[in-house]
Amino acid sequence: MIPPFRKRPATAPLSREAMDRQGRILNIAIKVLGAGGAMTFLNAYDPDFDAKPLDLAIASPEGFSRVEAAVLAFGAR
Repeated sequence: MIPPFRKRPATAPLSREAMDRQGRILNIAIKVLGAGGAMTFLNAYDPDFDAKPLDLAIASPEGFSRVEAAVLAFGAR
């Protein structure tokens, strides 16, 4: 049976570098905050970043560094 046609995603696929940053920040956040805390923190809008932390971490190495520092600081409390 031929599968039905599917719409293409509205967004472009992530680059290898962006996928690497996504995986790294997720692993760091899970280790520091636990799985539930990591998902909540990374996917919720943060006014300090004016963005969702996961989006910021994926977007650039500088954004990754900012989010990583925030996660580690939160874990140090």
